[in-house]
Amino acid sequence: MNEYEAQFAPYREQYLPPLEAWMQEQMNLFTATPELQAMLTYHMGWTGPGAGPRARGKRIRPFLLLLVNQAVGGPWEHAIPAAAAVEFVHNFSLLHDDIQDHSPTRRGRPTVWARWGIEQAINAGDALFALAFRALDALRAHHPADVVLDVQRALTDACLALTQGQHLDLAYEARTDLTEADYWPMIRGKTAALLRAAAYMGARLGHPDPEAAAVYARFGEALGLAFQIWDDYLGIWGDPAMTGKSVASDLVARKNTLPVLYGLAHPESAFARRWRAGAIREDEAAALAQALAETGAQTFTQAQAQRWTEEALRALSQAPARDPDARAALQALAHWLLRRAY
Repeated sequence: MNEYEAQFAPYREQYLPPLEAWMQEQMNLFTATPELQAMLTYHMGWTGPGAGPRARGKRIRPFLLLLVNQAVGGPWEHAIPAAAAVEFVHNFSLLHDDIQDHSPTRRGRPTVWARWGIEQAINAGDALFALAFRALDALRAHHPADVVLDVQRALTDACLALTQGQHLDLAYEARTDLTEADYWPMIRGKTAALLRAAAYMGARLGHPDPEAAAVYARFGEALGLAFQIWDDYLGIWGDPAMTGKSVASDLVARKNTLPVLYGLAHPESAFARRWRAGAIREDEAAALAQALAETGAQTFTQAQAQRWTEEALRALSQAPARDPDARAALQALAHWLLRRAY
């Protein structure tokens, strides 16, 4: 645990057990369909071979929501349904992404579609999507109706942005003319939108001024951009033992990540020439990653992740906070996301 993680770890230890318990309780809705329940609890990382913290993932989005809520002075316990909703949406998107990307593994174990088939996996994803909006209804116990409606709108808008970002991601697979300018709208939808919504929702549930929530939304969006850029970096130059996936997968799948687009902007480079030549074998990936680094893409990607982290910290410095310790933990979270190995 590094110095940054040590600053926000106490909050994670406080928030995550009741969050996990609340989400697990929602699975009781599926007792009449035990196989579907098994798929959902497996995907969420609670059951099946390899279940545990790694299979559950980092829970960054709900953690962000609850930490922002505490920073603005809200009782974070009352925001747990919103945090659960964000995590259900995130996992719905992952489940469908695995199908669309033909990914056989996630977090070191088989994906739902690989175990139960595509048709059932699609249905399981739909169930998580429905659970998300059902969860928001529980907010009415402690928050006024207009705030609950605003939070629901924010999550709905994020879902629309998610689908637009995913559309671009899929559409880009067949494109050979993409530039860096095409990258930003894709990740603003695919990744940054839900982090933006999480930060906005956390602030809106704890602060009476919607303008305060808007400042936190800017923080969340910049954090989301930095998060995705660093994921792109780890997808090529990360440690498979930490990331849970092969570093060859993004290159073999010919994903148009930020480092790849930077490399293609150097058309005479060894990387660009090989990329244009067609399908990439897994045994070529290591050499291709090295060729990509030689274009300056590795350094460029690191700099872009740093740039958006600094933008997130700038927005956070302008955001109102009633709990300075929680705000400091948000700063530490931003620094940690830039330096994480997975």
